[in-house]
Amino acid sequence: MQMTAKMSDMNNNKLLILDDDALIARTIGVIGESAGFDTRTTTVADEFFKLADEWDPSHIVLDLVMPDMDGVEVLVELARRECGARILISSGVGSRVLDAARRSAVEHGLNISGVLSKPFSPGELRELLTEDRSETVDIEPDPHPDPARHRYEITPEELEKGLDRKQLELAYQPKVNCTDSGLAGFEALVRWRCPERGLVPPNLFIPVAESSGLIGRLTRQVISQSIDWFAAELRNSAALRANPWHASLLGKLTLSINLSARSLDDRGFIEFVHQCCRQARIDPANLVFELTETSAMEDPVGSLDLLTRLRMKGFQLSIDDFGTGYSSMLQLVRLPFSEVKVDKSFVMSAPRSEESRAVIRSIVELGHSLGLRATAEGVEDLNTMEYLKEIGCDLAQGYLISRPLPGDQALEWAQRYLTSWR
Repeated sequence: MQMTAKMSDMNNNKLLILDDDALIARTIGVIGESAGFDTRTTTVADEFFKLADEWDPSHIVLDLVMPDMDGVEVLVELARRECGARILISSGVGSRVLDAARRSAVEHGLNISGVLSKPFSPGELRELLTEDRSETVDIEPDPHPDPARHRYEITPEELEKGLDRKQLELAYQPKVNCTDSGLAGFEALVRWRCPERGLVPPNLFIPVAESSGLIGRLTRQVISQSIDWFAAELRNSAALRANPWHASLLGKLTLSINLSARSLDDRGFIEFVHQCCRQARIDPANLVFELTETSAMEDPVGSLDLLTRLRMKGFQLSIDDFGTGYSSMLQLVRLPFSEVKVDKSFVMSAPRSEESRAVIRSIVELGHSLGLRATAEGVEDLNTMEYLKEIGCDLAQGYLISRPLPGDQALEWAQRYLTSWR
């Protein structure tokens, strides 16, 4: 094993490298150091796991082909250990195998930031490491991070207390038109600001809300808060009102809100949302409810009834994460969607995967053939954006445009964006 430690531990950018070729591992380490990382390298899986546990790296570069324990086995073990590092998968096995390994790792809950086919240039690795480092937080960071605070189970009582105390926070991620880069709207994303745990991501508390019957109450809080921001703060912002395109633009902006399948059982849901729109004086057509295809399958008859009624009231519907489930085509045809969202796993791998680009093109063309708007999420580079324009994708969102922002910062971003637009 070789180790390098030329940077101070004052730097939280720690890169751990596992590769069966010591020379390649050392080379990656040198590239990592040049990008501002403290690095450790090893060729042995046992030593790798020991370092992963004790050193707590922020980033990992992992070779798939290893003699003692292959890379897929390593990824599964990292998932079992609840590894939170950003992981780059590298190998010379070919793009289709790399993509399959990435998808497998994502399914296990790992944070995969990219894949690299060997041989790769120092610039390619450095770009992935540095871009990724600036994009690891999608809302303002917790000033007192504690990795252990999320590891114990969240109880329904704890979440209910958080709802009672209005501890939900929303961030808004901008969406733009692919053709002219004009602002198209925002997606509302919920987080829970828990005094004991800090900022809790939705994948940790939404399942608790769904299983405990709190999802209806949580969803209503999100809808109420986001509509208030959209109608009152965004539309009445003095800075935005001074923009010459304000009047024509705001009537077209949309607000996207994620909808749990459990909300489809809420008999009063439609009237609640309609009342929110009446009070805020916004057209239902400005709201887009996003529902994953797997959620729509939980109660096919109930979801068809409620979603049809939502469309009859004028609301828009989006099928989220399209292409990741087993019944995508069925859901797209049987339910009254107005938008299809290409799953970010395809979009983020598009620069390096011909297969992903082909899937994106097919989804966009399918959506258009059914009269649906197509949105790509996870857009992180200009090449991907140009490709989306080329194939006629309608909307895009991702870190290339903006990370999700708290409400006040989203207003500031919109003003800067509109000032520079055109």
